[in-house]
Amino acid sequence: MRLEKVAALALEKANFNRYLLSSAVSKRANELADGAEPKVEMDPKKHKYADIAIVEIAQGLIKIEGIDN
Repeated sequence: MRLEKVAALALEKANFNRYLLSSAVSKRANELADGAEPKVEMDPKKHKYADIAIVEIAQGLIKIEGIDN
């Protein structure tokens, strides 16, 4: 799936709040950079941490704080 579609799905998971989404992506990307295992099958050596984080959010594997579901 193209990154634009993944980003749209992730934005939907964040209730269309771009600030919350960018905060969540940043926090998760930092965790991945510090050695956390990706929750999706993407190689951190081939993909950027932010791309992995946004895919995890789009798939609902990462819950965004501040969103009432």
